[in-house]
Amino acid sequence: MDSDTQNGSGGNATKIWIGIAIGTAIGVGIALSRRKPTRWESAKDVAMRISDRSGDLAGVTRDIVDHIKNIYEESRKVVDEASGLWQHSRKMVGV
Repeated sequence: MDSDTQNGSGGNATKIWIGIAIGTAIGVGIALSRRKPTRWESAKDVAMRISDRSGDLAGVTRDIVDHIKNIYEESRKVVDEASGLWQHSRKMVGV
């Protein structure tokens, strides 16, 4: 074996093993990059996207609640005015 190393054939064997290791690493990398995500990974991705946009979601929700609050207040005013008109018209008719 020492005679093989001295003749330079040991260097070729090392190069072959390095080539095999690099080829295996590339093959494993390609295989891992092309696999389909599991349901758990998909759920984690959705949760991450929602948490990334939680500030936007909170702002939009706050705006919607403010709009609903304004609509409610305006509708209360309309109902109060309508009840006042109803009472006034009843007085005019004499009921």
